[in-house]
Amino acid sequence: MTAYADSSAVLAWLFAESGNERLAPWLRPPAPVVVSILTLVECDRALHRLTRLPPSRDADVEGLRTRLLELSAGWAIEPISDLVVARARSSFPDDTIPSLDAIHLATALVVRDAVGELDVLSLDERIRSSAAAMEFRVVPD
Repeated sequence: MTAYADSSAVLAWLFAESGNERLAPWLRPPAPVVVSILTLVECDRALHRLTRLPPSRDADVEGLRTRLLELSAGWAIEPISDLVVARARSSFPDDTIPSLDAIHLATALVVRDAVGELDVLSLDERIRSSAAAMEFRVVPD
């Protein structure tokens, strides 16, 4: 099953957060993964912010960046197309979702229209809730 991965899932895996092993089956080959270019922007922004932490908390940012590049090399990366923008500007089951979440959800909808079934891989409760309301299978359980 193809999965659309949002930034919350990718960052949890990248930073090896507690429970991130649940994400591996969807993020690693041979699993087909689709992300928005927004996911890569948000991940890179997080890595840039990490360099601003005190040295005692500084992680191996270049190692994390390399890990992200290696992992994402096998992903399908969707642009923020006119179709995605148009869908993000329209209504969602929860219209209080922030703009960037709307772009993630709109991208997932556009991809689902193109490929058929699509899981949404997210740890963000707003995205998970909206995706479920739009009849996506939301993972991990």
